[in-house]
Amino acid sequence: MSESSNELRQASQQLQAIQFQIEELTRERETLRSTLNELRGAVEALEQLEDGSTVQVPLGGSAYLRAEIQDIDEVIVSIGGGFSAERPRDGAISTLQERQAIVQERIETITESIAELESQGTEIEQQLQQVAQQQRLAGEGTGPDEP
Repeated sequence: MSESSNELRQASQQLQAIQFQIEELTRERETLRSTLNELRGAVEALEQLEDGSTVQVPLGGSAYLRAEIQDIDEVIVSIGGGFSAERPRDGAISTLQERQAIVQERIETITESIAELESQGTEIEQQLQQVAQQQRLAGEGTGPDEP
């Protein structure tokens, strides 16, 4: 196998790996955007709801139950590791806003990583084109009469 064919194969493999990473990061970013929207919705609801408000509580399996809020200052918030804690409304809002900031930061980091990978992919594509062009030119220079 010639050196340029080897380079072509390696560059092609690198490009495929980069494309795979971009796809994975894009999926993760979309999941995080969904999480961010849920967090924003929860904060908005906590800011607007009052004692006596009627809400729909998910039971699972796409089933909901109407319920009346008895005390808006008793909000149960996940604190991680499968644990939850009761927080006053302002504390729950604060906790959710902190999570929003963390998720938003992660989205920005992923977006930057995607941009860097796309730039690397573009460079590799250009290298592939150059190697392919060199191979074509080398192929044109060798005729049947030449050794």
